[in-house]
Amino acid sequence: MSAAYAVKPGTIAVDRSTRTIGHATAPVAPRTHLRLTRRGRVVLTTLAALPLVLGSVAVAVNGGVAAAEGTSSVSAAAFEYITVESGQSLWELAQSIAPKQDPRDVIADIVNLNQLASDAVQPGQRLALPAAY
Repeated sequence: MSAAYAVKPGTIAVDRSTRTIGHATAPVAPRTHLRLTRRGRVVLTTLAALPLVLGSVAVAVNGGVAAAEGTSSVSAAAFEYITVESGQSLWELAQSIAPKQDPRDVIADIVNLNQLASDAVQPGQRLALPAAY
């Protein structure tokens, strides 16, 4: 004997929160896109950080080469030193060490070489003279 059922459209609701396996029903877990274990996170982090580390190493190695090349082409300069006497100015000093040069250029070179804050000098001050003069 077969039974017949009459069902109106839209009256059947489907519950998708459980899945029927044989006779038992099991709850269905919500689907996630990616599930990583601790080991997977470590591997993914390492792979993401690898280009940054390699780039840093390349910059560090290249920077060292550039610095070494820059110092090899520059020769060590030996400077002549002079001690400023009482009443002596940089103008007088510039005229005495380079009489054929413009004293303003010589003074600018002395100030730059000795890293002076101004062109004022004190008696007893020791100054390096540019090798060009």
